Amino acid sequence: MHIIAVDDERLALEVLQDAIEKAVPEARVRGFRDPAEAEAYVRSNGCDVAFLDIKMRGVTGLELAKRFKDIRGEMNIVFVTGYSEYLLDAFRLYASDYILKPATPEAVARAMEHLRCPIRPKQEKHIRFQCFGNFEVFADGHPLVFRRIKTKELLAYLVDRMGAGVTMGELASVLWEDGPDTLSRQSNLRNLISDLKKTLSEADAEHVILKSRNTIAIDRDAVDCDYYDFLRHIPYAVNCYQGEYMVQYSWAELTIATLSETI
Repeated sequence: MHIIAVDDERLALEVLQDAIEKAVPEARVRGFRDPAEAEAYVRSNGCDVAFLDIKMRGVTGLELAKRFKDIRGEMNIVFVTGYSEYLLDAFRLYASDYILKPATPEAVARAMEHLRCPIRPKQEKHIRFQCFGNFEVFADGHPLVFRRIKTKELLAYLVDRMGAGVTMGELASVLWEDGPDTLSRQSNLRNLISDLKKTLSEADAEHVILKSRNTIAIDRDAVDCDYYDFLRHIPYAVNCYQGEYMVQYSWAELTIATLSETI
């Protein structure tokens, strides 16, 4: 389990880290006094639970929590502060809990018992898709970088189709919103598919794409995905869904109705 603590006051951070380490001795705990350093660390390494002070210089804990949720939708947020008037704002951000300073091992332990998104065991799958919130792709826990925005959207649509074969015409219609089917657009689509295969190949993950002469699809059995786990009623995924699904893409709104019916 991976936990971070963020507080710009040195003594308060030491007290918080000590409380976490005593309450969750098996966890890997990292402390930060600079919110920007904490954000950069989470982008590179991920995190299961973040304990955040609310009143910090520069960036508040509430603002930092929003950024963390954009990075990893299923991250648990626990606010630690001396100001109880922030309680309502904290829970509007889907915080798991809220504890008052000074943090104690007992308070941390109670918060860990009520996490909004239960901690999943380490996945054996090499590739993980995050669909709730922003669509993101992780290879061995690290964000996969795409050279083209449309390449990432192409992959997102294949994930949304849940392994069903998608024709080139359908892909072009989605990616360019029913624009004219020109030779230039067909060439662009071929380049995107080539770029996707290259990106996955560089991550040793080209096996997740199934390509035939006329269609392309995702191999559902080769990946880990919160959306697929939600449809299988796996608790962590059900708890993590907060009404947001692939929010970057307008076409993804059609899937939200299906998700709402499943709850």
